[in-house]
Formats: sequence, structure tokens, C-alpha cells
Amino acid sequence: MKKMDESVRFVKNVWALTKSYWQSEEKKKAYLLLLAIIALTLGVVFMLVQLNQWYNIFYSALQNYEKEKIFSELFHFSWLAFIYIILAVYAFYLQQVLIINWRRWLTNEYIDEWLNHKTYYRLQMFGTATDNPDQRISEDVRMFVEYTLRFGIGILKAFTTFASFVVILYNLSGPLQFKLAGMDIHIPGYLVWTALLYSMIGTWLTYKVGNKLVGLNFVQQKYEADFRFAMMRMRENAESVAFYSGEGHEGSVFKKRFTLLLNNFWNIIKKQKQLTWLNSWYSQIAIIFPLVVAMPRYLAKEITLGGLMQISSAFGRVQESLSYFVDMYSSIAEWQAVVERLTGFGLHMKQVKQENAQQDLQRRPGATDAITATDMDVTLPDEAAVLQNVSFTLEPGTNVLIKGVSGSGKSTLLRALAGIWPYVKGTLEIPAENKLMFIPQRPYLPLGTLKESLLYPGTETRTDEELKQLMEDCCIGYLYDKLYMEADWSHVLSVGEQQRLAFVRALIYKPVWLFLDEASSALDEETEAKVYTLLMEEAQQTTLVSVGHRSTLNKYHQKVLYLDKETHSLYWQEQASL
Repeated sequence: MKKMDESVRFVKNVWALTKSYWQSEEKKKAYLLLLAIIALTLGVVFMLVQLNQWYNIFYSALQNYEKEKIFSELFHFSWLAFIYIILAVYAFYLQQVLIINWRRWLTNEYIDEWLNHKTYYRLQMFGTATDNPDQRISEDVRMFVEYTLRFGIGILKAFTTFASFVVILYNLSGPLQFKLAGMDIHIPGYLVWTALLYSMIGTWLTYKVGNKLVGLNFVQQKYEADFRFAMMRMRENAESVAFYSGEGHEGSVFKKRFTLLLNNFWNIIKKQKQLTWLNSWYSQIAIIFPLVVAMPRYLAKEITLGGLMQISSAFGRVQESLSYFVDMYSSIAEWQAVVERLTGFGLHMKQVKQENAQQDLQRRPGATDAITATDMDVTLPDEAAVLQNVSFTLEPGTNVLIKGVSGSGKSTLLRALAGIWPYVKGTLEIPAENKLMFIPQRPYLPLGTLKESLLYPGTETRTDEELKQLMEDCCIGYLYDKLYMEADWSHVLSVGEQQRLAFVRALIYKPVWLFLDEASSALDEETEAKVYTLLMEEAQQTTLVSVGHRSTLNKYHQKVLYLDKETHSLYWQEQASL
């Protein structure tokens, strides 16, 4: 019963993942391609029937030494094979076209779902049940599309092949007559029942031997992704590892994850070895099995050599169609694992979105550009309090410096204002998102040219001369000649250089509110003074909200908002009282 429930759940999951594309704006093109593939597949089966009939005619001619008939049938075979090849090639080609279109559409859907409402961030920070979303989108989507279409077309071909050849085999096999316990036994079309019994035994044995492959393949993909992620993470933090001389620790982490991967892979190999033994015996016996069971009729001269060869071919086709599960079991196991991972990924994205929709923070636009929080509670995922029942207003034109001991929740407060921290209650009146800009301690620099990094996220444009002047003003002008160089700038530039580029970005966008989370911590005091002064002169409509510990920041802010870690509260300090 449990296995039945799992099978039903699997079919439902496949349908849930499949139907979105076939109900999308591309459905007409998709259905036309699918109909063409089905038509070509049926054509391939029809040609197999023609080739099966050819066996009888050709081998009978060989048996009777009919020279003209032999050469005539060889010519006949040539054009039958030619048509078969054309149908098979275009069936494969159109199937690949459909796979590309489907994968492109589904990948775009998952990317949009992952990026919308900052789901990627919430999964990373709070979605412990999802690992390696990049692999889900890049690898699992590809495998799902390929396997689903391959198995769908494969089942169609197996069914039509069975339906076409079972009649031929039934008519060719004739009745099996024998005595058992004094009774005359008469079994019409006995080769059909023989093929059915043979395939059922093979299918049952395959299932018993390989049913653990589903779980093993599921875990293997996770271990593979974890191993790749560990090495990728070291590459991204290569300098820090080098400073710490942490190669030994990193190596032990790599080897530990690789050992888990190998141990599981060995278990897969053992199961696949058992399946290979079974499939090899099964397929080799299937070659001679129809000849053995049909041999009595041939020796009794009830059928010709051509008839015997046609029976062997028809039996092979029937047995092959009935044994589709046997031949594809290993791939089906991988398919099931892929479906489980994609279904789980989609479910986890939906859960974090629901959690965000159900959060108790009422976020709404205010009548002015002021930011007002009322009765706000901010907690950690374990419900530990960060801020309790706090209310405050940030007025436009009044720069605010947020202070507090380490761990008091300064950065968490900024995340709550940005709308990316889900554990918030209360009311928040805040301007539209396009009026806000947040700069973290280590700014994000995307892959691409330096100019693309400066203009990120790309909603503003500037001429090269304008960028050159801004870069000079922010003490980073020496990088101007690299404006169109493509690189991973987060690894090429120091943190201080990255922070100066972030100030260039702020001067480009000039938001109404600019939140700086220790955004000048890697700058010397002289450069910090220069970029802050530049902001106040060139972006006079921008109000600054800074998180920082340096006393040098005081003069650029009119007020200080102090977070008390002990009482989970906050209060204002006037600059004059500092």
C-alpha cells in the first residue's frame, strides 16, 4: 500500500511539474512539435512492422535458393531502411528541439520564481530544507525535461510496438498442444503468453534488485553538489584562506565530503552491477528464447525459415516493449530522484513566500518621504528578541547614525527596513523601494565589466566622462582605463576599493534614502571624510542612515539612534550630547 501511495504521489508530482509548460503561452508550438514527434514515432513502428514481414520473405527466399527474389528483397530492404532512418533521425531531432524549448521555458520560470520577492535570500538565510538551488535550476530542470519526454515517447513507442507485433506473433506462433495428467491442453498463440510471462519475471526481478537506486541517486546528487559548493566557496574566499594558511582544514573538508560522495557512489555501483548482471542475462536469453520455443514447429515443417526468423523478430519486439521498465529502470530511478528534488525545491520556495506573506509587519507607503516604525518587534529565527515594541521616525533631511554594541541588531534593523527580514511585527510606513538604496559593508559587484558594476543594478546610465569624474572624486580614478574589462571584480579589488566603487554607485543613483551598513569601514579616515562630504554636497536630496562605530562619522549626522542590547530597545541621542 505504501509503494502504491508513493507511485501515485510521484505521478502527481510529474504532472504538477509538466502541466505548467503545456498550459503556457508556448503551448501551440509545443503541441505541434509533440504531434510531429508522435507521428514520426508511429511511422518508425510501422516501418518496424514492414521490416518484420521482410524477414519472412527474405529468409524464405534464402531457404529456397530463389536468386532473383533474394536480390529483389535486398533492394526492398534498402528503401525500407532508408525511410526508417529518415523517420528515426527527425523523430530524434524534433524531440531535441522540444527539449530545448521546454527547458528554456521551465528554467526561466524557476529563475523568476527564485528571484521574485527575494526568495533566493530567504531560502539561503532561513530555508534549511533546500540545498544547492543553483543545481536544481541548472541540472535538475534539464534532467527532468529530458527524462519526462524520453519516457513519455518511450512508453508510446512501447505500447504501439506491442499492439502492432502481438497480433503478428499470435498469428505466427500457432497453438501449443500437449497432454497434462491425461488432459489435452490447447494454448492458442502460446508465444504471446510466453513473452508476457518472460517480461513479467524480468520486470519483477529488476524491481526487487534496483528499487533502492531511487534513494541512492537522490542522495548522490546532493553529495555531488555539496562537494562542488565547498570548492567553489574556497575559490571565492581564496585570499582569506591563504592569510589563515587554512589549506589543511579546507582539504579535510573537501576529502570528508568527497568520501561521503564516493561511499554512496560505491553503493550505486553495487546496485547497478546487480542490475547489469540481470539485464545482460535477460537480454542474451531473449535472443535465443523465441528460437527455442518456436523450434518444434520449424522442425515439424509447420513454418519456414523465414517464418522462424519473423517469429524471432516479432517475439523480440513484443518482449522489448513489455520489458521497457526493465531496460530503463536505472534511468527511471534517476528520474524519480530528479522529480523529488524539483518538487521539494518548488515547495520550499512556496513556503518561504507564504511565510513572508503571513508576517505580521504591515508595510505601507507613507504620506511623505519619512520612515515611521510603530510598535515594531524584531526577532531572530529562534524567536530570540532583537528589538521589542520600538517606535521611531526618520525624517528626510536629517542624517542618522545608528550605534550599539556588537550583536545589538543594527544590521538586522536595516534588513527589516529593507523588507528582507521576515521576523518582524508592527507597522512600517516607508517610501517606495526605488527611493531607497542599501550599501552593505562588502558591496556586491556582479560578473561583467567594471562599468556594469558601477551602474548596477542597471536602471541608470552615465557617459564614460561622467563616470571618470565620479571615480576621480571617490579616489578610484586609476581604474578608469579598466572600465570595459570583464572580471570577477569582487576578487580583483580590495574591500576598500569595492567600498569606493559603492560610493560612486550611490552618487549615480542619488536615492532619497541611503542606508550605509559600515560602508566605509575599510577606508582610511581621509578618504571616508572625502566621500561623505561628496555625498552631502552632490546628493543634497539624499538622507543618510549609517551604521558605524567610528567617532569620525558623528559630524556627518545630526542624530544618533542607539540600540540597547540588554533591554532590546532604542533611544535617540542628539549630537550635541555626544
